[in-house]
Amino acid sequence: MKTMILLFLALAGAISVQAKIVTQTIEYKQGETTLEGFLAYDDATTTARPGVLVVHQWLGLTDYEKHRAEQLAALGYVAFCADIYGKGVRPKNTGEAGVEATKYKTDRKLLRARVNAGLDELKKSALVDKTKVAAIGYCFGGTTVIELARSGADLQGIVSFHGGLDSPTPADGKNIKCKVLICHGADDPFEKAADLAAFEDEMRQANVDWTLIKFGGSVHSFTQPMAGNDNSKGAAYNERADRRSWAAMKMFFSGIFQ
Repeated sequence: MKTMILLFLALAGAISVQAKIVTQTIEYKQGETTLEGFLAYDDATTTARPGVLVVHQWLGLTDYEKHRAEQLAALGYVAFCADIYGKGVRPKNTGEAGVEATKYKTDRKLLRARVNAGLDELKKSALVDKTKVAAIGYCFGGTTVIELARSGADLQGIVSFHGGLDSPTPADGKNIKCKVLICHGADDPFEKAADLAAFEDEMRQANVDWTLIKFGGSVHSFTQPMAGNDNSKGAAYNERADRRSWAAMKMFFSGIFQ
């Protein structure tokens, strides 16, 4: 019995050594602009698996998005963090972030080009099943993945976590080919009621397969611990909403990746 236990432990140890989350920093291009993304996957298998594009919040690509990519890799996906701003463009504070994010929110054509470049880079991986691809985004990134869908991108679904839900070009809803999941803070003060209503109308008019979940007691940035926990500031972490929205994403993926 002792010999069998030792053999089991040795085998378990070998498996744990062999299987690990691999990460890589990857340079890629959109036009003449150099971008720097982040890839994560579990090397336990070489079999092609679903791919998930991750789009950053307004501070650019940070350790937060990289951690989310590693979490997705642990779930069995190949995750790639897109870089919308460009290599080396990493705002140091919210003031710089606001300036940078505004460049793209006021130029949706450029925003779509940048996020599609990230999607193309994800699909280049031999580890990705090209028929099973999704995108998720946080805040600015949530807005961005909605624009990715509006661009007519070929993917199975998008998930927006506390993203901006305006509808600047409602007719573009007809270009959406994928399923849409919106995870929204019910008390988010940065989301105007008129914008939310316009977004919902766009989805209805375009007959999109969409779901909107509102998390009670949550404001903006509810998935981000670095936002603090003071709802009165308009942006704050909410552990319950974070956990439940991640669970909703996993259920959503299980449906679109069948």
